[in-house]
Amino acid sequence: MRGFLGLFTPGHAPRRRLSTVARACMAAVLVVAGIGGFLTWRLTSDANGAPGPPWFSGYVDVTVVPQHPFETPRGEGTENVTLAFVVAMAGRPCTPSWGSTYSLDDAKNSLKLEDRIAKLRSNGGGFAISFGGSANSELANSCQNAADLDSAYRAVVGRYDPKTIDFDIEGDNLADSGAWQRRAAAIASLQKERSEEGRPLSVWLTLPVTPQGLTDAGTSAVDQMLAAGVQLAGVNIMTMNYGSSRSPSQSMLDAGTSAARATHDQLSIIYQRAGMSLDSEQTWRKMGLTPMIGRNDLPGEIFGLDAARGLNSFATSKGIQRVSMWSLNRDRPCPQDSPGASASHVCSGIDQGDQRFSDVLSAGFHAKLP
Repeated sequence: MRGFLGLFTPGHAPRRRLSTVARACMAAVLVVAGIGGFLTWRLTSDANGAPGPPWFSGYVDVTVVPQHPFETPRGEGTENVTLAFVVAMAGRPCTPSWGSTYSLDDAKNSLKLEDRIAKLRSNGGGFAISFGGSANSELANSCQNAADLDSAYRAVVGRYDPKTIDFDIEGDNLADSGAWQRRAAAIASLQKERSEEGRPLSVWLTLPVTPQGLTDAGTSAVDQMLAAGVQLAGVNIMTMNYGSSRSPSQSMLDAGTSAARATHDQLSIIYQRAGMSLDSEQTWRKMGLTPMIGRNDLPGEIFGLDAARGLNSFATSKGIQRVSMWSLNRDRPCPQDSPGASASHVCSGIDQGDQRFSDVLSAGFHAKLP
């Protein structure tokens, strides 16, 4: 989305021969232990990743001017927000920042971000934090040192104490396999630690799609996160900016539902590969949908209010866990004198009257983020 858009090697001590009975007994113990360990891992993963009630949370680009007043919700559709984007600081690859420009301290002072989060909470709202976006380098893509990367993620989570984090990874960042290995290891460790402390951390991946589903890089990303032990709350697909992958006769709504169905089938296979069998309903509940409202970045792609109603109906019927949108900053018509050829950071680019996409897309998704 747009954003300012090892095996233990024993020593060489002599080996003792075991009797046939002893070997058989030991093998049985190891098999039972192995099965027990696998089932414990799988059940723990399922438990920690078990979905609650479905929720809606629009993205807010906190670096866009004028600032979107997310701290004062305008109804149920804006009570949850996903704050975007934490990325590497310009020139400092292992330092977290907002939009590559504002350090965490700068965001506190210049953007009043911590005060605004506190006000949102006092007004009954909740929030998630999103790392990545399309415009800058996500921390794992720029930070090559595992310890420094771990510290960077911990600095963000420790400072804002989100219960949900989101990784919006796209473009060149998505194809960086080494970054996925570093990201997965760091997040698995952080998630495990917080779970042991009784402060569970919900982790989502937000990935680009075509009407045919996740890209090869996207499926590999999910594989790597699960293999590292990250307990994913779900995979949120960006139903937007399809380009040539969308047929000219295919509406934006049809492209989005096609992408969702294909991703559903892909995730079923991915989880099976990871040793976790999910039925169709469970797989739908591991998914999120995020359109770009109004005018998209690519010519000819416009996601209107009718498409929003259709996507909400689809998500509700399938039991999808999460719906988002890019972005709350844009959920208003543009001034009449605004150029209409390209997508704006601060308005939808279409005539939406006094209706809000956040109201339409959030219908039926009432759960609050902590």
